[in-house]
Amino acid sequence: MRTDTALSDNVSSGSVAIPPEDYAMLRQTVKYFGYQLAIQLAADLPIRNGLEPAHIGLNWKPSTQEDLESDWVAYWLGELKLPVIFHRKLWEYAYVLQAVYEHGLLRPGARALGFGCGEEPIASYLASQGIDTLVTDLETEIAKSAGWLDSNEHSSTLESSFKKDLVDRPIFDKHVKHRFVNMNSIPSDLVEYDFCWSICSMEHLGSTRHGLDFVINTMKTLRPGGISVHTTEFNFNNDEQTIDNNPQCVLFQKKHFSQLADELTDRGYEVFPLDFFVGNKPLDSFIDIPPYGSHWPEGQSAEQSIVTAHIKSAVAGYASTCFGIIAKVPQTV
Repeated sequence: MRTDTALSDNVSSGSVAIPPEDYAMLRQTVKYFGYQLAIQLAADLPIRNGLEPAHIGLNWKPSTQEDLESDWVAYWLGELKLPVIFHRKLWEYAYVLQAVYEHGLLRPGARALGFGCGEEPIASYLASQGIDTLVTDLETEIAKSAGWLDSNEHSSTLESSFKKDLVDRPIFDKHVKHRFVNMNSIPSDLVEYDFCWSICSMEHLGSTRHGLDFVINTMKTLRPGGISVHTTEFNFNNDEQTIDNNPQCVLFQKKHFSQLADELTDRGYEVFPLDFFVGNKPLDSFIDIPPYGSHWPEGQSAEQSIVTAHIKSAVAGYASTCFGIIAKVPQTV
């Protein structure tokens, strides 16, 4: 039986130290109320019917609560037949489609190239718009060793990209193809695309340098006027230290995005303004902690293991959120 000596000492001394054995309960409580707040805020959003796509002047930026409350995000999630909830993955989908729309490339006959596509709905939606799309991912064994299979961040066949609620199978098969591609070594025959994209993939390439090189190399796959759109992890509260040279995941900082913008500009490509404002609403200050999603402990009740709903999350002690990047090949190149 545990004695209460330590508890008595804390009480008598006025200490507010949390015993290590209570950390798990504290974590569960913080997560639960953060998720409940996100769910309630989503439920309080107005019902928006008849939305149309609109030009907002999308820049390089992090995901925020304000974005997820916006009409532009609601429009694209409606197109994808997804609910508006406060989750950064949904922001990433909307960011990519908004960028493609704003540059006039969401049109029948366009050619698209996706990297690290996993189980995203993007390819099915593009097919429904008459866009010819090549979805790519690492070969299965390599992806397995990197841990991508465990997080649904890998597509081994076309089946992973087919979403029947977005497109009929014959149309999907007509417009979407699959190929294994190493993002650190993009094949030279992948050219003449109108746009390319990746969602939460470039942080898995081994180092921040590899991630920057990947974006630069994607520009070679594009036609004049084409755009390269990517989202990745942004370490937004520590400008000094980060995770780098790690085969599982790296975290980019402001300096990396600024460096990437400079290197793209030096090569003659167009970049857009960099915005590092991470938001000032309640969910912008809720930094979720592991475990995430389906990784809750076994035996957790359904009421406790509610859907993950977060915009910011902790990665090995760093606060991270999604960051979007857009670069364009000028018409004159």
